[in-house]
This record gives sequence, structure tokens and C-alpha cells, in this order.
Amino acid sequence: MYASKTALVVHPDMNALSKFQAALSAKGFVTIVARDLPTALLAITQHHFDAAIVSSQLAEEGDGWPLAGVLHLVFPGAFIGVLVPSQPDVLTLQAAINCGAREAFPQSRSVQEIVDSIPTKATHTRSQARSQPVQ
Repeated sequence: MYASKTALVVHPDMNALSKFQAALSAKGFVTIVARDLPTALLAITQHHFDAAIVSSQLAEEGDGWPLAGVLHLVFPGAFIGVLVPSQPDVLTLQAAINCGAREAFPQSRSVQEIVDSIPTKATHTRSQARSQPVQ
């Protein structure tokens, strides 16, 4: 069993990544950051994540949603939040549900508010994730 929780933050803006990393570290997370889809996919193959915050727009509009879906499939017990440009509407909430995201955050919310909404206890332990048989 690992001692600390691990989070992935995927956002194209380095300033946002830095703020998330600092806030998550203060909450006890080891934070891995990625600015684009290929780097995020590489991180997914190298780490186990208890939480992830993904921008809905990485290189083009909406390309963060499929990444949230992949994170949900690979780490079903992880908290996954998606940053969206404006207040979530019905279509945004539908996309969040379809991709397995637990929450859609408007980018206008502060980084600290977003990080504070992440549950402090991981709902899915690494030992459970590792013990699943491959079929």
C-alpha cells in the first residue's frame, strides 16, 4: 500500500498547473501534471491516480472529455473533475455523466475551491486496483 495519494492535473496553461500542484500538495497529494493529451496518456500508464482534474479544452474544444472517460475506465474509484469554460449547463452535465466525471467545475472557480471539493479519502485503494485479475 502506498502512503500518499496521487493526483493528475491536465491543463494547457502552465500557471494553472502550478496553482493546482501547490494546492494539491498542501492537501497531501503527490501531483503529476500534463499540458497535453499525449503526456497525460503517458502518465496514466506510469502511475495510479486517486484524483484527476482535466481541462475540457486541451488543444481544441471538448478534447478533455474523452480523457476524463479514459481516466474513469482505468481508475474507476478515482475522483475525476473536469474544468469547463462557463457555468455547467445540461449538455455539459450530460457529458460529465457520460465520461464518468464526478464534477464539472467552471474555470471561474478558484483552484482552492476545486481542490477542497476533492474527497480526502481515496475511495479505491491501490491494493484493490492491483488485485483485479486480467481477463
